[in-house]
Amino acid sequence: MGRLVPAVTRALDILELFLEGDGTLSAPEVTRKLQLPRTTVHELLTTLAARSYLVPLPEQPGRYRLGVRTYQLGSRYAEQLDLAAEGQRVAREVAETCDETVHVAILEDTDVIYIAKVDSTHAVRMVSAAGRRLPAHCTSVGKMLLASLPQHELDARIEGRDLVAMTSNSLTDPDELRAELTAIRERGIASEHRESNPDVSCVAAPVRDSAGRVVAALSISVPMIRWSEEREAELAELAAKGADDLSVSLGHRGGGR
Repeated sequence: MGRLVPAVTRALDILELFLEGDGTLSAPEVTRKLQLPRTTVHELLTTLAARSYLVPLPEQPGRYRLGVRTYQLGSRYAEQLDLAAEGQRVAREVAETCDETVHVAILEDTDVIYIAKVDSTHAVRMVSAAGRRLPAHCTSVGKMLLASLPQHELDARIEGRDLVAMTSNSLTDPDELRAELTAIRERGIASEHRESNPDVSCVAAPVRDSAGRVVAALSISVPMIRWSEEREAELAELAAKGADDLSVSLGHRGGGR
């Protein structure tokens, strides 16, 4: 491993300070927080501002905020993220905790597509595959994703459409679906009880990107022989934590749920 360059390390230390508080700092505050010489801090701040990594605040002389270059770098990082790969990693961690089948799915029109999946090690478990497509209204991930749509987008997707049934428990009435989606928005967790598979129930939580948009959902699926209200509550918490962990890996900093 090569030698670390002290000046670069200090410049990065300064940039990382802006992740805290209200996102603005003055030279004296940077000096105090990093215990650096005032001259060094002044030179680093001047250099970072010259390269658009920091911007002086005209209404608050002597204070800085992050500049457009940091946004550009963050955007390029987000573009390169592989949601499927990150989803598979987090799904594996969640599955290791609960030993149930975990999925990550995205919404396409009125269907969900599973982009990541980790199986339970139990002999009795849900059988599915990454790449599988199912009607969104029959699954917990799908209902979570539908509930996250703006009202006009939701209306456009379900208005005049037949809601097909996968089991006798599937929601096929648009008004009943809308009522359930409203409840899901309020609690931040979706569930389905034998609606896509007569022997399985699921819980799901939303996955957000750096802008706070819901881009996927993470679910935990459990055969009815291991399902109970207590187990549902435990898995809902675990799904929410897993979804939050995946959101963080996509650049989300909280505040969406």
